[in-house]
Amino acid sequence: MQHDLSLAQKHAWNLARTLMTPIVLFKSGGEYGVLPADEIEDADVEVVFEYDPYSGGYSVH
Repeated sequence: MQHDLSLAQKHAWNLARTLMTPIVLFKSGGEYGVLPADEIEDADVEVVFEYDPYSGGYSVH
């Protein structure tokens, strides 16, 4: 988990392009993390951004 949003965003975009699957950047307990979008289902986290390797990243809010 990262405390720096810009670093977490770079890692999320890189992971999305490497795996060629949508990646979700989320916030939980003051830290940021990333997961494949299909694994986030009912987690108790605040989704901040979603990164799709085909259409780019966009804010969920």
